[in-house]
Amino acid sequence: MNISTSRKWFDQAAAIIPGGVNSPVRACKSVDSTPLFITSAQGATLKDADGNTYLDYVASWGPMILGHAHPEVIAAVKKAADMGTSYGAPCRAEIELAELIIDCVPGIEMVRMVNSGTEATMSAVRLARAITGRDKIIKFDGCYHGHADAFLVAAGSGVATLGIPGSPGVPDSFVQHTLSLPFNNLESVTSAMDTLHGQVAAIIVEPIAGNMGVVLPQDGFLTGLRNLCTKHGTLLVFDEVITGFRVALGGAQQLYGVTPDLTCLGKIIGGGLPVGAYGGSKTIMSAVAPEGNVYQAGTLSGNPVAMAAGAATLQLLKKTNFYPELEQKGRQLFTGLRVAAEKEGIKVTVNFIASMGSMFFHPGPVTDFASVKESNSSAFINFYKYMRESGIYLAPSAFEAAFVSAAHTPADLDKTIEAASTAFKRLVSSGEMG
Repeated sequence: MNISTSRKWFDQAAAIIPGGVNSPVRACKSVDSTPLFITSAQGATLKDADGNTYLDYVASWGPMILGHAHPEVIAAVKKAADMGTSYGAPCRAEIELAELIIDCVPGIEMVRMVNSGTEATMSAVRLARAITGRDKIIKFDGCYHGHADAFLVAAGSGVATLGIPGSPGVPDSFVQHTLSLPFNNLESVTSAMDTLHGQVAAIIVEPIAGNMGVVLPQDGFLTGLRNLCTKHGTLLVFDEVITGFRVALGGAQQLYGVTPDLTCLGKIIGGGLPVGAYGGSKTIMSAVAPEGNVYQAGTLSGNPVAMAAGAATLQLLKKTNFYPELEQKGRQLFTGLRVAAEKEGIKVTVNFIASMGSMFFHPGPVTDFASVKESNSSAFINFYKYMRESGIYLAPSAFEAAFVSAAHTPADLDKTIEAASTAFKRLVSSGEMG
């Protein structure tokens, strides 16, 4: 495929934007490629600056569960924009989206809108510290909770993709209260909580890890965290920025039957526009200003256009059979990828749930960040390149999830599996599987 215009635009961007991108993984450095500059998106497809069309499994990193430019969402955005794009004052759309979220997510009785997942997690941890009067937090290796200083310890996603151990510019004093432990290792959490008895304000976790690739919680892990938090007077925070409205209408907490004290949301609740939210019980959320003394604010929080897009999206997700039909597509794709790899004698592990999944070039099991990092990175790089040449748009990182949307057809998924089968054959014939 010709991508000469994308290369030209990337060179232009690199002269005026750090790395030529506004979010690091997009630069495609880890897959030794030039990023594609996208000019339009419709349904399950993207078009780049050179007119190439791709089946999209990035889904804007998760939000586009309905597919791109869904007509009902676009209509809601246009209607809202016609009435003004920002007020800096309350609007009815905030209430409508908040009510939809509260109606669907078990752990939320009251919710505060923000502008990104990072804002949501940062605010939730501040609230947890205020409620408990404690400083320390526990997170998990490979889980990414945004780029706030306290979270850039053994983080996944772009930090892992670029091989950055933490981040320069974050003083040691800012992370001294953050302890990062192995995901799925309840014993290590139990030990830490006993050692730090009375000091841990919050345990924050992606209930299904999606930022080191998809890693599922093992039986008893989330329940164990819930029990430990209850025992120690610590708040359990679920980062459902990815899983919220993706794996079920009520998120991972509905799926696994574990209710956190605080939930962080983003991505899907904005329908493709910038948004985030955090919520919990009325008792906890009443501590947030102006009702309480825990300060958090945002000029564009509750933006009317974003609220309209989010509300339109959630209304569509509530339709009967939406999730069963989407989950069937997820099974078709992710099972098909595993079978195609096995036919070529390539050992892979495919972790998936509902409509999100990851394929690791690793015999498995892949249950934590340590096993994720044992995957064959060179094989992934070449697989990514082969798939892109075939018109399949995957995340340019072995540490990200792939997402299926309602707009993908069974034929789209078959085409993707067929492209993967060809890519696997090329990996074997070229000796790239070593």
